[in-house]
Formats: sequence, C-alpha cells, structure tokens
Amino acid sequence: MPDTPPVSLDDVRDAAARIKGVAHRTPVLRSRTLDELVGAEVFVKCENLQRVGAFKFRGAYNAASRLSPERLAKGIAAYSSGNHAQAVALAARELGTTAVILMPEDTPRAKLEATAGYGAEIVTYDRYTGDRVAIGEALAADRGLELIPPYEHPHVIAGQGTAALELIEEAGELDALVVPVGGGGLIAGSATAAKGLLPDIRVIGVEPEAGDDTKRSLEAGRRVSVPVPRTIADGQAADIPGELTFSINRRLLDGIALVDDDEIREAMRFAFERLKTVVEPSGASALAALLAHRVEPLPRRVGLILSGGNIGAERFAELLGG
Repeated sequence: MPDTPPVSLDDVRDAAARIKGVAHRTPVLRSRTLDELVGAEVFVKCENLQRVGAFKFRGAYNAASRLSPERLAKGIAAYSSGNHAQAVALAARELGTTAVILMPEDTPRAKLEATAGYGAEIVTYDRYTGDRVAIGEALAADRGLELIPPYEHPHVIAGQGTAALELIEEAGELDALVVPVGGGGLIAGSATAAKGLLPDIRVIGVEPEAGDDTKRSLEAGRRVSVPVPRTIADGQAADIPGELTFSINRRLLDGIALVDDDEIREAMRFAFERLKTVVEPSGASALAALLAHRVEPLPRRVGLILSGGNIGAERFAELLGG
C-alpha cells in the first residue's frame, strides 16, 4: 500500500466546505432507552434525513461539482442499487446537467421512482447475472458521459466522510464509531475523518450475514468475493469490496460485526417506535449491531450512522409484518 493515503482528513474537510449549504447538516439524536439497552451513550447521525434520503448525496455532489464545465455539460453516468442513483441524479440537476443511471431490475420501486423524479434516465440490468461495473463503464463510454461510481472514487469517499466529521463536531470525543458497510465508501470516508480527529477511536463496520465480503477480505488480507447477497439490506448487497475502499479500510478498520435480516427488522422497528424516524434495512444495520450486542465490549461513548431511509410505506409494512 502507498505511504500516502488516497483520502485524507484535509480532503474530507475540503469536501465539507464544498457541500456546505447544498447538503443538509443532518441531526444527531439521543435516546435514553437506546443508551440503557446497549449500555453506552449513543449518538445517532441521521443520514436518513439527508437530501435524497441517504448519505450518498454528500459524495455524489462533491465529485460532480469538481468536474470541468466541459465535462459536466456532457452529462453524468452512475450505477447503483438506489441511493447513489438518486444522489447522482439530484447532483446533476443541481449542477444543470443530465444523468443516466444503471439500476438493478429488482431495485425497490420507491428508489426507481425517486431517481426518475430527479430527472434521470434509468437503464436496468439483472444484478444476479450482469456485471454492473462493466455495463456501467460501457454505457458511459458509448454516450460520452462522466462516470461517478458509488464508492471507488476519492472525491466520493471524501464526501461520505463528512457525515462522521459532522457527528464528531457535534457529539465531541467518541470511543467508537459504528457504520454500515456495502461497497465500503461510507466507512472508508468515516474512518478517515474519525481516525484523523480521534486517533484512538475504534471504527467498526456492520454487514449483513449474507454479504460478509468485507469481513472475509479483512481476515484474508485481500479482497474476497462472495455470491451476490440475498438480503433485505439491498444497499449492502455488494459481492466484493472496492479496491480503493479496501485499501483504506484494511488500514483503518478495527473490525466488522454481522447482523441477520431479523435483527435489521428489529432495528427498523426500534427506530420507528423509539427514535421516531424511518430507516431502510441497509440504513438500520449499524443500529441493529448495537441492539443485538454484536459489538462487544462496547465503550462508553459510541457514534453510529443511520445511513439511509429510502423505503416505501408498503415495503416498510411488509418487512415489519404489518
């Protein structure tokens, strides 16, 4: 690995300045009930209340806004299971250009409709048989578009890290930070920010049991592929960590916790009933890890990120048995 990290705390701070006034500075919630259940002081960063309903807007806007006027005018492409799709679509609209988004055929309807609602053209593929990176790169090349990947991009990673930067600015010193892991962009940026500010902080990722590619990769010391995960946490259905994100995460992460779909459902229910906020399955995984005591021993002051809230009422009720 290179001595100079691909993303630094200064990059995250620069991204924070760039997205200021465009992205929301999302709230940090506290809950005495949550503290009592897990045995720690917990600070909950609500990225489900971010624009487009997820942290993804931070990275998408940071990356897109750095394009030259000439490149921006040609349009932007992206591939995504939903939240990055919406983020790129909105970033394109904010910057006065167009977006073409490659999305899985089985993407939840709420995410498809929201992406189209921001003005993007949607192209679909089968996530279980198609290679989204290859298809996305070919689509961008054929149309002359600038491709902004969901996590394999230093400006995207730096943008995502601004969520942890804000959390620590508001909560103060934390002993641990618990973050959902899909392709690894959010936790790579978060760990960069957190370790840059608080060198002794523990950074713990959370994956669904069916998609433990990052955990296996960290244990093996190299990127390991798993079958495309079949989990309710569609935003975490990655089969292999990103090359760039893994180069950061293998250096900065202190561990990975796993949660099952039932534990994710219970976390969604807790967030709704006790925190009075709606989170999608992927967005609830870090909370699930705390509620299910998957992070042990838990230190005194813990931050966690609710990474997204893009779920329709019907799907929410279906998952919770309503």
